[in-house]
Amino acid sequence: MYDLIVIGGGPAGLAAAYEGYTGGAKKVLILERDKELGGILNQCIHNGFGLHYFKEELTGPEYAQRFAEMVRSTDVEVKTDTMVLEITEDKKVHAINTVDGYMILEAKAIVLAMGCRERTRGAISIPGTRPAGIFTAGTAQRYVNMEGYMVGKRVVILGSGDIGLIMARRMTLEGAKVLACVELMPYSNGLNRNIVQCLNDYGIPLYLSHTITDIQGDRRVEKVIISKVDENRKPIPGSEIEFDCDTVLLSVGLIPENELSRGVGIQIDPRTNGPVVYENMETSIPGVFACGNVVHVHDLVDFVTAESKRAGGNAAKYILSEGIQEGKLIQLKNGDNVGYTVPQKIRTGNVDKFVEVFFRVRNVFQDVVIKVTSGGEALSTFKREHMAPGEMEKIVIPKALLDKAADEIVISVEKE
Repeated sequence: MYDLIVIGGGPAGLAAAYEGYTGGAKKVLILERDKELGGILNQCIHNGFGLHYFKEELTGPEYAQRFAEMVRSTDVEVKTDTMVLEITEDKKVHAINTVDGYMILEAKAIVLAMGCRERTRGAISIPGTRPAGIFTAGTAQRYVNMEGYMVGKRVVILGSGDIGLIMARRMTLEGAKVLACVELMPYSNGLNRNIVQCLNDYGIPLYLSHTITDIQGDRRVEKVIISKVDENRKPIPGSEIEFDCDTVLLSVGLIPENELSRGVGIQIDPRTNGPVVYENMETSIPGVFACGNVVHVHDLVDFVTAESKRAGGNAAKYILSEGIQEGKLIQLKNGDNVGYTVPQKIRTGNVDKFVEVFFRVRNVFQDVVIKVTSGGEALSTFKREHMAPGEMEKIVIPKALLDKAADEIVISVEKE
């Protein structure tokens, strides 16, 4: 019997396991399906990690190594190359590897930290033939940075998510010619710093309100045709642009990896595709917590770490049976221009001083006000000069305001 089992050994799992252990959970196990700890960070060899948490600029592998060493300095047990097949409501974890075979492990609490996966060509239905040379940006990143393979010489990137922008720069540095970055929306979905450092600095054009309407090629991609789209995101005839290329990279969104969560019956939020969580990152099943990109897709790993520490610390409190002080239950709802909120539910009795609420907006805004209302009454407002869908927002709601609220709080974004 373990106190805590953490599923996933990426940045979320490492932070949750470390915090759980230091918070009092003595028998902690991390299960990781890859051959080493670190998750996606191992292939993110660019810098920009750790500015918030370590107050210095690190590469992905350096950030992962710091946390792996912190975990190794404890008695936390780690099983890599281990696939989790199922979790049950009574907190049994079914897993398999080549050393132990089929295992059924019991825990007092579980933290889900499986991360997310990329949306593929099949998910977005690009027309055209099916030649070689079409990769998700993350797959290309792994090939180039970890396996040592070059994926192509003349590249078109669909989507302006952060991985796609970073791969535009990476491919250029490796000697490829990135012909275009094509984005369906009228704004980029990546961080502004990545647009500047990865596209503008290398003279790579960004085609907003465009999409790929044809991929041509026999054995290998030979040509890509893009078209401008109208306000309904439908291609405009006569606006086609042709590119002679041999590679297409797809950076068209990330999907939280929640097959295990769905299998055990955890309530899923259709807005985030992740579990519905309370203020302490607990899911709809008591004692099962979730954190990181499995809950909602983050833009910075430092935020993943902070959220995961909260999940691990609260899992330790649960194990030590400090119990949940229910209090009043408040539902968080997204109002105008807000895509989702995390957490989705707040138990006021379980809040010490304040609750941090994370959300993303639906469009690019300048000079706006974030309004927090309950029962038609304004609880609080926050001014922002700039907001964009590619950047996660955070507000802090003090306990005093939660005590004043009705059983529902709405967060919306409006023009000043």
